[in-house]
Amino acid sequence: MFREMRRSRQMLSIEETVAVMKRCTNGVLACIGDGDYPYAVPLSYVYYNNKIYFHFSKTGHKIDAILKCPKVSFCVIDEDTVVSEKYTSYYRSAIAFGKTRIVEGDERLEAFKALVEKYSGDRPEGEKQRTINECTKAYIIAIDIEHMTGKQAREYVKS
Repeated sequence: MFREMRRSRQMLSIEETVAVMKRCTNGVLACIGDGDYPYAVPLSYVYYNNKIYFHFSKTGHKIDAILKCPKVSFCVIDEDTVVSEKYTSYYRSAIAFGKTRIVEGDERLEAFKALVEKYSGDRPEGEKQRTINECTKAYIIAIDIEHMTGKQAREYVKS
């Protein structure tokens, strides 16, 4: 169902790919939008329990798109260093494919705690807990990952 990477020497191991997903702070969600046009939107996320979680408003283009078709891809760029004398860039990135769903119950609470921790790790614990308790205006969305790969510039490949 999913294509094999053409330049397999540059493929990251699953452990390296997971590390990229954990390290990055934003990525691009790609889905089918209005009129079946591709819709790609940057957003903050957390990779937690082998899933990707983010929050959405309960109305808008993103939620309409994933409710219409839950199949999505999500990519992150961990590094992109331009090397002008070689007319290239040295990069490391990851992409995941999966299906989205609205998260509820204990999973919602755990995922939201993971999001809060990732993006407000230096804030007082009481403030973090208050944020978790008071946030009811947004959906927490999960991507149940079906396939994930990472790739890096050939210059990073160990011989």
